Amino acid sequence: MHLFVDNLTNVDFSYLDSKRGIVGETWLANAALDGALDEQGMVCDFGIVKKTLRHWLDDQVDHRLLVPTRSPQLTLEHSGDQVNLTWLLENGASIKVSGPEQAFALVDAEVITPESVAVWCVQQLASHFPDSVEKLKLSFHCEVIEDAFYHYSHGLKKHLGNCQRIAHGHRSRIQVMTGGQRDTELEKYWAGCWEDIYLGTREDLVSTTADDRGEEIHNFAYSAQQGNFTLSIPAKVCEILDCDTTVEQLAQYIANTLAAREPGKAITVRAYEGIGKGAIASAQTS
Repeated sequence: MHLFVDNLTNVDFSYLDSKRGIVGETWLANAALDGALDEQGMVCDFGIVKKTLRHWLDDQVDHRLLVPTRSPQLTLEHSGDQVNLTWLLENGASIKVSGPEQAFALVDAEVITPESVAVWCVQQLASHFPDSVEKLKLSFHCEVIEDAFYHYSHGLKKHLGNCQRIAHGHRSRIQVMTGGQRDTELEKYWAGCWEDIYLGTREDLVSTTADDRGEEIHNFAYSAQQGNFTLSIPAKVCEILDCDTTVEQLAQYIANTLAAREPGKAITVRAYEGIGKGAIASAQTS
């Protein structure tokens, strides 16, 4: 017997890519289970399936940095419960991240893809279901977005939950209204500005240095409830904001920036944080 649950939940996270760097992402999860019918006439109660998978994905994948541990691009060290890693990019630059172990998902794979993460998740989940379940299959896919969107990563040190982790992110759509009408050109413009971006808060920027190739590197560090976090990343893939990077403040920042670019026009921005949630802000300059 085959049991399935489509669009079970969604996960917001970032992952390491040899070309794109730190990529903010949002995936929807689907599940399928094979097995014999139990005494209730079920493979497994839907309540158990949903609760088990959602809890595990929320705890082990959501708001983490996914690291492919078999990649030759990776140097990984553990110091107590602290993870320190260096990620070599194809262009010769590197990214360095450190933080408590709970901020990372160390995926046994060479690259992070929906398929490789699904295989790893199933391996980790093998013992979480009753004996009637003979096989578990997971799959991930992106929300279909026909208009503009961008991938961003960030960290919110003041957040009391998992958003405090310095490298987690989202795949997010954006809608811009100019004078009450959708402005798809401004949407495309902003999506291009924030393609695979890291959004940093200026007060968390401790220094800007140069690597041995002469490339400018931004070095971020902060202490939060879960522990100490650091990130060193090429400056060209960062935008530094004079505010925290909550979606409310990002929406206002985008509106203010676009209003300055389009003086005299009333700008309203609907900025998403992953799927189905976000903030709306407006601005106008003379």
